[in-house]
Amino acid sequence: MRIDARGLTFDVRVGGPEGGAPVLLLHGFPQHSGEWDDVVPTLHAAGLRTYALDQRGYSPGARPEAVEAYRMPELVADAVAVLDALGVDAAHLVGHDWGAMVAWDLAARHPQRVRTLTAVSVPHPAAMAHALAEDPGQKARSAYIALFRKPGTAEKALLALGATGLRRMLHGVGGDGRVAAYADPMREPGALTAALNWYRAMSRRDMAATGPVPVPTTFVWSDRDIAIGRSAAEACAAHVGADYRFVELPGVSHWIPDEAPAKLAEAILARVRPPA
Repeated sequence: MRIDARGLTFDVRVGGPEGGAPVLLLHGFPQHSGEWDDVVPTLHAAGLRTYALDQRGYSPGARPEAVEAYRMPELVADAVAVLDALGVDAAHLVGHDWGAMVAWDLAARHPQRVRTLTAVSVPHPAAMAHALAEDPGQKARSAYIALFRKPGTAEKALLALGATGLRRMLHGVGGDGRVAAYADPMREPGALTAALNWYRAMSRRDMAATGPVPVPTTFVWSDRDIAIGRSAAEACAAHVGADYRFVELPGVSHWIPDEAPAKLAEAILARVRPPA
C-alpha cells in the first residue's frame, strides 16, 4: 500500500485480519519494513492488523534532501500522519532501533494515539542521551555515529567494494539472502544518504527533550547488543509513567526482529493483550 501524507508518499506493508486491533511497526537502520516479516505472522494469528511503514528516507517517495528534514519532530509527524491516513485513532506501537526512538517520542508527545508501546533495542531517548553523556561504555559503543554523521565519508566507507562495510554491519540478521535484502536497497542512488541523515539530524538536546511515556510500555533488549549497553537499557524504567516491563533476551544480538522473531512476537502480544 502507498500512502500520501505531508507531501510525501510512504510504502506500507499491510497484513492481518481486517478489523483487528491496529499495530504500527517502525523499522530501524539500515533496514526497512521487511524486518518484521518473521514477526507479523504470529501477530496476525492473534487477530492483529499490522501496518509496517517504510519511514522517511526509506520509502523512495519520501526522501527529502535537507538534513533538517530528518529531525525527530518530522519523523514523529510522519507516523501520526500515516495513522490519520489509515483512519486509525490509536494503535499499538512497535519500533526497533531508530524506529524505537520514533516510537518513544511519539508515545510521549501523542499518548492519545498510542494504545501500548513495545520498544526494541534502543531505550528512551532521554535515557540514551544521559548514557551518552555519562557512561564511558555507552560512549564507546556509540563511537560509530561520528562516522555516520560525516557526509560522503560514511557513504564511501559503507558502500565500497560492493557495500562490504554495510554487509558486515548487518552480520547477525541471518544468511546472505537476508543481508542482501537490506543492503541492496541502500545501494540505490540517494537511499543511504537519506538513511544516514537520521544520524546527521539527531541532537542530544532533542533526545533529552523527550518526556515521560504515559502508556503501558515494554522495552525489549538483548545482552549481545553491541550498540546499546545495559546502563542505558535499565534506565528506561524511570521514563515510563505507566505499567512497564523490561524483557531481556540472553544471547541475542542487536537484530532482534530477525534473530529472535518468536520471542519478540511473544513480548509484543504480552503487552498488547490486556491482563486476564
